[in-house]
Amino acid sequence: MTATPMHEATHEAGHDPGRTELASATTSELISRLSTQMSELVRGELELARTELAEKGKRAGVGAGLAGAAGVVALLAAGTLVAAGVGALALVLPFWLSALIVGVVLLLVAGVLALTGRGRLKAAAPPVPEQAVDGVRDDVATVREAVHR
Repeated sequence: MTATPMHEATHEAGHDPGRTELASATTSELISRLSTQMSELVRGELELARTELAEKGKRAGVGAGLAGAAGVVALLAAGTLVAAGVGALALVLPFWLSALIVGVVLLLVAGVLALTGRGRLKAAAPPVPEQAVDGVRDDVATVREAVHR
């Protein structure tokens, strides 16, 4: 089997057979391929965005749970302050001092929980799929470069 001069020149120059196939494709074939590839690209980017948003949603849920726990502890602190008004600590310390100590300790615990929850909520915000957005930007830049060639 004898190779044609065109085939030898292409092979020797290191040309990619797929590139030759693209060069000989009709405009309608190229547009069809572009449409298919763009659809696949968009589907992939949407899947990445969905995954990224799900992860951020989980982090936001944990932060919201901690903030809710802080609210419950603060409510318990208020109840304790009332109960301490009538509590047994009045037997050891003056009545007002016993109630104040217990209430302040519970409010400190609520403050720590609230700050931790706020930190978790901030870590989850903004709920923008950053990786997917960056991927789309890269894809658009690649397509622009290919079109300008």
